[in-house]
Amino acid sequence: MGQDYYAVLGLGRGASTADIQRAYRRLALRTHPLKCREPGAQERFRQLAEAYDVLGDPARKGVYDRFGEEGLKGGIPLGHGDEAAWTAGYVFHNNPDKVFKEFFGGDNPFAEFVAEDGSEVVVPFGGRRGLGVLKRDPPVVRDLHLSLEDLFHGCTKKIKISRRVMNEDGQTSTIRDKILTIDVQPGWRQGTRITFEKEGDQGPNVIPADITFVVQEKPHARFRRAADDLTYVATIPLGKALVGCAVEVRTLDGRLLNIPINDVVHPKYCKVVPGEGMPLLKDPTRRGDLLIRFDICFPKRLPADKKTLLKSALLS
Repeated sequence: MGQDYYAVLGLGRGASTADIQRAYRRLALRTHPLKCREPGAQERFRQLAEAYDVLGDPARKGVYDRFGEEGLKGGIPLGHGDEAAWTAGYVFHNNPDKVFKEFFGGDNPFAEFVAEDGSEVVVPFGGRRGLGVLKRDPPVVRDLHLSLEDLFHGCTKKIKISRRVMNEDGQTSTIRDKILTIDVQPGWRQGTRITFEKEGDQGPNVIPADITFVVQEKPHARFRRAADDLTYVATIPLGKALVGCAVEVRTLDGRLLNIPINDVVHPKYCKVVPGEGMPLLKDPTRRGDLLIRFDICFPKRLPADKKTLLKSALLS
């Protein structure tokens, strides 16, 4: 059996909007974690927030009254037949403080509701929404996963977000999709932040949050990146490490480099190829370096005649 949001607020099914606001105000002030230290108060505070989030919104309340919690959270069909579209299910954002602050306003929820003598100040039902108190939600931060190729060439990413948008009545809201476009610049690094101002959820007397995307580099099959340099690990046999060889490297832009290695390759040896790394953000015509390191394969066994030849060559 689903939750009874009316019971959570201590109300009957015929409760009016004013009854719902009055009940949430009274119970939320009583159970707020800053005021109530009793066991279970925090969960009770969360339940009250979810109940008000549903019953305080006419659209969600209408779905809940008709279809219950299962219909509210699972979605309901918009038409008839097997192919009918369904509404998106409701998901509580699990942030009771957000509901509380949107209702009352202010970071200190009790400072504005207590008089100098300690008595409680009567606030109009619906909280301080009508008093012009604006509250800004904290930024919404999301990861933007990009390949090294994306960061090498630059690209355009289009990301669909779903956000709550206020309706014309100024009290109810609707979930709507929006496409955000990010123009990735060549040379961006891990941790680069792209911010879209005020693209978060809208609400009465709420300044929408900024949405910030943070670049995260996807692992690459051939290269590791450090700042503007790329590192490539070449696997070569011991013989080539001693006498020299050529290493082929396929670059991020598809070219095949043939790098001659004329030095003796020891375990810490590194071949630097200038200008074959990542583009510099301030000047994409310039690039960092390509660093070639080596994984030297030693033979598992050597026949006696080859050991004799090696002794003669290396120990003479």
